[in-house]
Amino acid sequence: MDVKDYYKILGVDKNATADQIKKAYRKLAVKYHPDKNPDNKAAEDKFKEINEAYEVLSDSEKRKKYDQFGENYKYYEQHGGRPEDFDWSQFGGGGGGGHTYTYQGNMDDMFGGGSGQFSDFFEQLFGSRFSGGGRRQQQRTSRGRDVQATMEVSLADAYNGATRQVEVNGSRLNIKLKPGLYEGQVIRLKGKGSPGRQGGENGDLLITIQLAPHPGYELKGQDLYADVAIPLYTAVLGGKITVPTPGTALSMNIPAGTDSGKVFRLKGKGMPAYDNKGNAGDLYIKAVVHIPTNLSQKEKELFQQLSQLNENGNA
Repeated sequence: MDVKDYYKILGVDKNATADQIKKAYRKLAVKYHPDKNPDNKAAEDKFKEINEAYEVLSDSEKRKKYDQFGENYKYYEQHGGRPEDFDWSQFGGGGGGGHTYTYQGNMDDMFGGGSGQFSDFFEQLFGSRFSGGGRRQQQRTSRGRDVQATMEVSLADAYNGATRQVEVNGSRLNIKLKPGLYEGQVIRLKGKGSPGRQGGENGDLLITIQLAPHPGYELKGQDLYADVAIPLYTAVLGGKITVPTPGTALSMNIPAGTDSGKVFRLKGKGMPAYDNKGNAGDLYIKAVVHIPTNLSQKEKELFQQLSQLNENGNA
């Protein structure tokens, strides 16, 4: 049986904060998600391993127990111990009841190949299905399997929030999406996964968010970038324009003499932070001066007069 280094699996230090662990998990979950790696068994196994590591390190009690195991096991190995003989019962597995059970036989026989969702190591550390002597004990209650899903969300819905309906195990659920959703975010719906066994609690539904591209805006972090057409007369003389956003339209002043390509920053008008609307990114507007076409004869004459005035003024 392999001993799992959950910190190494997520690529974080053993002193990593909860936020650092969550950030590392999100990045890896997006990279190895089954939807992005169809028919890739290695990616599927890696995804399961990542979820198992996060299941432990994101839970303060499980993480404490895991860290305690690491200290004890390292000492045990240094003094010539064998994995088969390690006393697991002090960590919650290995037979329960406060008694020590050891096993001297084949480890595959002992664990029966695992549950499929979590590794043998996980089940032995956090609750085994087996007792001493290698004999299979009556199956205990166990938590149901977490269910993975992917949801594509438009930029407008990510900006404003929305309600989506999904079908899980034959039931329809209304999911309220808060403003500020980001690419790769995982929304956990507790108890909406697979049913538990023998009266155990249900697993969770884990929904990974994918943001759909928007034709008018580019999202970088929490900042939004957009090109906005400016009428020639407004660029020359100045004036107000209406700027569409994923939320409500904004009115902004364009100063006289605005060149095409000039960028305006609208502070706090970008993507809101998730669950914190008061902390939003910025909106960057790039002016694209629109040259009028199909001029009337009168307009052409006026432009010619302007051209002559400009030439005379520079003479």
